[in-house]
Amino acid sequence: MRIVFAGTPEFAVPSLRAAATRAEVVAVYTQPDRPAGRGRGLVASPVKQAATEMGIEVRQPASFRDPGAVEALRALQPDLMVVVAYGLILPQAVLDIPAEGCWNVHASLLPRWRGAAPIQRAIQAGDAETGVCLMQMERGLDTGPVLLEQRTAIAPDETGGQLHDRLAEMGAWVLADGLGLLRAGIAPVPRLQPAEGVTYAHKLDKAEARLDWARPAAELANTVRAFNPWPVAEAALAGERVRIHQAMALDVEHAAGPGTVLAAGRDGIDIACGEGALRLQLVQRDGGRPLAAADYLNGRPGLVP
Repeated sequence: MRIVFAGTPEFAVPSLRAAATRAEVVAVYTQPDRPAGRGRGLVASPVKQAATEMGIEVRQPASFRDPGAVEALRALQPDLMVVVAYGLILPQAVLDIPAEGCWNVHASLLPRWRGAAPIQRAIQAGDAETGVCLMQMERGLDTGPVLLEQRTAIAPDETGGQLHDRLAEMGAWVLADGLGLLRAGIAPVPRLQPAEGVTYAHKLDKAEARLDWARPAAELANTVRAFNPWPVAEAALAGERVRIHQAMALDVEHAAGPGTVLAAGRDGIDIACGEGALRLQLVQRDGGRPLAAADYLNGRPGLVP
């Protein structure tokens, strides 16, 4: 079975490795190298780096609007194309090339959280469960029928980064299962997505990272978890901007205005919210490194009420 794999970020690497154990990956498509770091030098995507180590040909078209890029893909004569967080829209002309169509590994339980940031949006919304879906691709955004899925609970303290890593491995397992069935001549049965329950996981924006103390503490705690490790939540703490890497919601009653420091000690810094309080446990000053609340307070003794 000849597979073309398309993916870009670290999330896609386990799926690439899984695909290579089940079939012949004849080429890997990934986005062009991007400037990164202080020197702004061009850096290859994690998928390109992995494919190069595996000795697989890498292709990096800027898009598939160019008919030449479509014909170059067609010349590979793939049986299947596997797409995992590629980042480019595939036109119908590309979806029609592989004999078995195009499969996508998506990090949510479709139709909930279609779109770019399903992992972070699930945590931010307070979802208790998520998972991964193996989906048959069509023109719509994550609208295709689901072939296989795997569910998992979201731990109450799980961060976006931690859940990302778990779902990346789960996605590889689901893909491997699907490829194993296809090789055995037992194609996974497609299940149409229901019309009810559709939500969209819009791309993360750094402007969203600014916490509003007037919001409920539980909502802010979910945002802190979801935005760790990027873009990292931030807020004003007694006149100073800090980034918040870890926090927990406290179900307490108070009459203080939002943003007031209610308590500060070794366990954390409790900030009044519109409902309840948010206990800051790991914070970072501008230009500094993340510090436990107790260490942060050593530099700001005046915070202790």
